[in-house]
Amino acid sequence: MRSLFTLFLAALAVTTPAAALERPRDQDRAFEATRKGRSMPLPMIERRVLPRMGGADYLGPEFNGSTYRLKFMRGGRVIWIDVDAASGRIVGRSGE
Repeated sequence: MRSLFTLFLAALAVTTPAAALERPRDQDRAFEATRKGRSMPLPMIERRVLPRMGGADYLGPEFNGSTYRLKFMRGGRVIWIDVDAASGRIVGRSGE
């Protein structure tokens, strides 16, 4: 049983780096899009959106390649703001 567990750990150690290379993180994709001029930098997007959220707590961003999705919370409700990554324009809201 112990050797089976050791074999499992060894297999996990070998496959984990490959899996990490297959799926780039949001921040890596956002950096690459900004570098190529397809996206505004996240801090610029945040400076445009945060003042409009009237006291809601900012929980963080997600990036899907063409839009940023900013997550907020106000009064126990989650609010999602979708922002076009290239223009910085708000293109959708949900949860209000």
